[in-house]
Amino acid sequence: MPIPTANPVVDGLGTLLADSYALMAQTHLAHWNVEGPDFFQLHTAFQAQYEELFTAVDEIAERVRALGAYAPGGLATLAAYSEIEELGVESLSAPRFVEHLAGGHELLVRHAASLRDAAEEARDHETQDLVIARIQVHQKTLWMLRSFLRGS
Repeated sequence: MPIPTANPVVDGLGTLLADSYALMAQTHLAHWNVEGPDFFQLHTAFQAQYEELFTAVDEIAERVRALGAYAPGGLATLAAYSEIEELGVESLSAPRFVEHLAGGHELLVRHAASLRDAAEEARDHETQDLVIARIQVHQKTLWMLRSFLRGS
């Protein structure tokens, strides 16, 4: 978790930034290393997901700056701020990659829901709008990942 500031919205944005960055990196790892009969389908899906997350990371960091704070950065710092676990470099089945990524999206949605509520309490509707949009993206991705797992 980020070092607490006097602003719970900024703290929550730091967590959202770190979680998004960690999930982007894990999705990129899955994109590179997925194998098997679903390779082409998942390779393409994972690329779309990590590219979307890359754009989101920038938007989240810019919101932190718009609130007058500094956005956390650097691999070690962001890794320390996120609870999303890293996969090692190993051979995993396609369903295992998908399960891991689904778990990351679930954690991010839980953290984002707390941030949404903090933004509401602070009457920061701009941040709340950004976070609601992020939750919707992650919920849709979760639906897709879970749908894939139902067929596995």
